[in-house]
Amino acid sequence: MSAISLPPSLTTRPLVPSDSTEVHALIAAQELHDIGTVEIEEEDLIAEWQRPSYDLGASSIAVLEDDRIVAYAELMGADRYDAAVHPDVRGRGIGTWLASWVRELARSRGATVVGMPVPEGSPGDRLLAALGYRIRWTSWVLRLPPGRTIEERPLPDGYVLRVATAADREQVWHVTEDAFLEWSVRDKQTFEDFAAEVWLRPGFEPWHLQVVAAPDGSVVGSVFITVSEIDGNRETYVSRLAVHKEHRHRGLAQALLVAAFAAGREHGAASSCLSTDSRTGALSLYEKVGMVTDSVWVNRAIDL
Repeated sequence: MSAISLPPSLTTRPLVPSDSTEVHALIAAQELHDIGTVEIEEEDLIAEWQRPSYDLGASSIAVLEDDRIVAYAELMGADRYDAAVHPDVRGRGIGTWLASWVRELARSRGATVVGMPVPEGSPGDRLLAALGYRIRWTSWVLRLPPGRTIEERPLPDGYVLRVATAADREQVWHVTEDAFLEWSVRDKQTFEDFAAEVWLRPGFEPWHLQVVAAPDGSVVGSVFITVSEIDGNRETYVSRLAVHKEHRHRGLAQALLVAAFAAGREHGAASSCLSTDSRTGALSLYEKVGMVTDSVWVNRAIDL
């Protein structure tokens, strides 16, 4: 598909769901090399690949050397893609080839821009900058230092914080997506796709999803967490945190954050983290409650 050629020793094919373990290992190797930690979980891949609207085979490419996946790319949405090249095979033009492959696929689907997140200053960042990709926004991975807790915020009278039930799920979808769409330019995710990434995500347990209900019983805030285990250490990751715009500035977000991290600690997590970006304006909020920046990412994009 790309006019740029790969070295003749490499072959390509679309990804299939059973590739999740190998692709996870590939991304983990890249993250460990570039930022010193592993942020990706295999469950993240499975959750995204199982979205009903997503055609993995038509949206992905694996680069193989001797039947080993050494690089990959996939167009995840209208203007977002992910890619990785194993540190062992860098310097052979694979990243440039993948970038070209993604641009052509995105253009064929009518996209006018396409981009991906990369660690600031990493080989991927430098490559995309050299290819003319601009920075759309900056993201930060923040962690709560071990032993530190966030000060609790009492809820206003009539508000209740609790574990979500199945009956709450449609409201959770609306509250979360509507809040995210205030700063994210994209179509609203369908309920089915949202479900695939939240309560249908492998390993989901009810306590991973908590909500705040208003005095009238409606869900006005929610937090969804995952718990990862790396080298025997468990960590809570806040995947989605949202509060309805009419119920903000009442401490609901901080109360949800406290509850999320507490739930993780109760289930053996020693540390807690989350990610936010410059579109949300939330960085100072997390810094004020004691979280510190662990890594910085930039979303680099190019007009098609």
